[in-house]
Amino acid sequence: MDEGLYSRPTMIQVEQLSKTYTVLKKKKGSLRRDREYIKALDHLSFTIGRGEICGYIGPNGAGKSTTIKILSGILHPDRNAGSCLVNGRVPWKNRLAHVREIGVVFGQRTQLWWDLPASDSFELLADMYQVPSGQRKERINRLKDELELHSFLHMPVRQMSLGQRMRCELSAALIHNPPLLFLDEPTIGLDAPSKIALRNFIRWLNREYGTTIILTTHDMDDIEALAGRVLLIGKGRLLFDGSMQALRREAGAEKRIVLDLASEPDPHSMRELFRGTELRLLEQNKQRLTLAFNPERLAATEALKMAIGNLQVADLAVEGQPVEELIAALYSRHNI
Repeated sequence: MDEGLYSRPTMIQVEQLSKTYTVLKKKKGSLRRDREYIKALDHLSFTIGRGEICGYIGPNGAGKSTTIKILSGILHPDRNAGSCLVNGRVPWKNRLAHVREIGVVFGQRTQLWWDLPASDSFELLADMYQVPSGQRKERINRLKDELELHSFLHMPVRQMSLGQRMRCELSAALIHNPPLLFLDEPTIGLDAPSKIALRNFIRWLNREYGTTIILTTHDMDDIEALAGRVLLIGKGRLLFDGSMQALRREAGAEKRIVLDLASEPDPHSMRELFRGTELRLLEQNKQRLTLAFNPERLAATEALKMAIGNLQVADLAVEGQPVEELIAALYSRHNI
């Protein structure tokens, strides 16, 4: 855990949390069914401070959705199996009070009424959350401006594009100005401009209101662009807790050199050129070579000299290892 990440006042405190599901499985050739117990969370512990943007990541079946459902009060953990406080409250014990202080956006689900304009959904949600009329008008107008909703706010939701709908979903989750926001795959299926617009808004929301944001996604670009901290979960256990820089150190991240050559070289000669050196040829795609090296064993300047050598280079770039590969390396290390 990086120093300083616990310096903020606490928003979420999870200690030794466990959750077990019971599944009935039919035995082959028999009418009887056996009980099978699946441990979704296994003594999970972490703390998240107020105002953090935290990426909560892991493979399918790791326990992410179970965690979010417990934090949002939909599920409760196993009896006498740990504790959970969100904004000083046990989520599942007083759900009405709890849901007034959280917002939830699921990329594959909607909280908008499909045949109504989003503006009507906003008013209905404001009534449900008992937002005073003056506050709701100011809040809705601010969201309309920041997310540029004006041109489609009065259009039925079913007629909106995915990007338009996701902007309205985000607005709907924020009508009551919650201090805590859960985002589950918020940019799934969006084109690049829509993704950038949503990321910019999330940064603005965090900066303007100090909103604590828990981001669950398989899109590592979202994590790298938004999250100051990453929690990596696997088999219900916390595998890593720290910054992206610490994640790269933990995974032993390589660096990449991408060379665009003046002409297409012979693949065999390129393999031979770097054989036995500190540079590893990862890929050759026509005139483009991608090389890898360990920055702890070879300085970037020396790696560049070695890479260029006698080659006729038209362009080059030094890049970090893709985040997906870092995550995969940690999964492999923990046999996930």
